[in-house]
Amino acid sequence: MFDPTIFDNLKVAIENQVYDLDNIERQIEVTNRSDQLEMAVLSRKFAIEFVLVNQFNVRAEIVLSTSLKDLAAEILEDSSFEPGCFLAVRFYKEIKNVELECEKVERLLQTIWKQPEKPVQTIRFIYGNHGMYENEIEILFNRKINEDQMEDLEEFIQYVLYSLQELNAI
Repeated sequence: MFDPTIFDNLKVAIENQVYDLDNIERQIEVTNRSDQLEMAVLSRKFAIEFVLVNQFNVRAEIVLSTSLKDLAAEILEDSSFEPGCFLAVRFYKEIKNVELECEKVERLLQTIWKQPEKPVQTIRFIYGNHGMYENEIEILFNRKINEDQMEDLEEFIQYVLYSLQELNAI
């Protein structure tokens, strides 16, 4: 009998909630999803990307990942190691004024998420795109999660939706 891992259980919970917001609530549109097994290091990563309905200027991506060490400790029931997964959220937004808009984005997301670390903003210039830049904004959480945080996922996703709304306004 297949016993799902922490990663599998969290992935299904995230997928279910996000797809309910797409198919039932019609608040978002899922634009991409990825479920990867990295054979070189035997890690797993799941990502699901979406936008708010009729607001395509900012995309959100929820990323769940786990390592071989976490998977092995769980499967082998190693009591000396606490297995879990890492969660991150990324936003993608086109901007024109790097200094002004990045500062606004930083202040906004620090207010919403209240993380000790600043969001990491990576700016890309696309040649021929006439002064437009793509801002990839990543919020990392410096702790592992497991099934004990399953009930927190709904609130987490609501924070992502609120962040999308506010980022669209900038």
